[in-house]
Amino acid sequence: MQMKFAPLPHNPQVHPAIKAFMCGSLSGTCSTLLFQPLDLVKTRLQTLQTGVQPGSGRVGMVSVLLSVVRTERLLGLWKGVSPSFVRTIPGVGIYFSTYYSLKQHFLQDRCPGAAEAVLLGGGARTVAGVVMLPVTVVKTRFECGRYSYGSVIGALRSVCQTEGPAALFSGLMATLLRDVPFSGIYVMFYSQTKASLPKEISTSPAAPVANFSCGVLAGVLASLITQPADVVKTHVQVNPQLKTAEAIRYIYMEYGLQGFFRGAVPRSLRRTMMAAMAWTIYEQMMAHIGLKS
Repeated sequence: MQMKFAPLPHNPQVHPAIKAFMCGSLSGTCSTLLFQPLDLVKTRLQTLQTGVQPGSGRVGMVSVLLSVVRTERLLGLWKGVSPSFVRTIPGVGIYFSTYYSLKQHFLQDRCPGAAEAVLLGGGARTVAGVVMLPVTVVKTRFECGRYSYGSVIGALRSVCQTEGPAALFSGLMATLLRDVPFSGIYVMFYSQTKASLPKEISTSPAAPVANFSCGVLAGVLASLITQPADVVKTHVQVNPQLKTAEAIRYIYMEYGLQGFFRGAVPRSLRRTMMAAMAWTIYEQMMAHIGLKS
């Protein structure tokens, strides 16, 4: 599988970081549209009411998915896609442009080592995560089904009026505890596995498939490690009166240790496939316009 893109106009006056932003935004748009249903199912699983026992066998990824289709129709699986796009298009662009800028500043064209990759990925995700957190809060509320917002702008206005602007940054600590390690671990595993590929593969037409496979492996490992922080983040953003420590205590008391891994399957699928696709498309586009990613 060799990805081909239409020729892009080459403008030397456009800063490389802007080009990285554009490539990242497009790659994030494609992956978000494809995998939004998994994110919705993950959020619904994590915010199930207390009376439903997660180990009863009645509640799982498939049963939640069928329930959404039955009560909200097929398009209900894409509920929250508007805030997802509002978050992803600039968010992934900010992430990749920050990553590119940091890499060029500190490493030039040298491949990062394991520790350097963790710092690059974590640093880029910190910037993108803080900037886009208000939209992330709104997206989580759209998906959980408890709020009836009409639009992203309306939701932002409603939250500010009824809960104060600080509510738009609820779950900041849990979000950073989830996203920064995920990105750092992901970039480390991805860069190291990609560097270990034989040169005849990395320079062949099959390189995008090989890179995608490296991304899938990195995504699975990073998702499982950061799953507990994702559950805590979801609870804090859906119930803004909860602090991070209170959410951790609540989840443990209600569901036990397994409660921290609710929604692990759809999240792992989505994060793994989204990250692998985003990085593969980003690197192909960067190579196409003559920049080293």
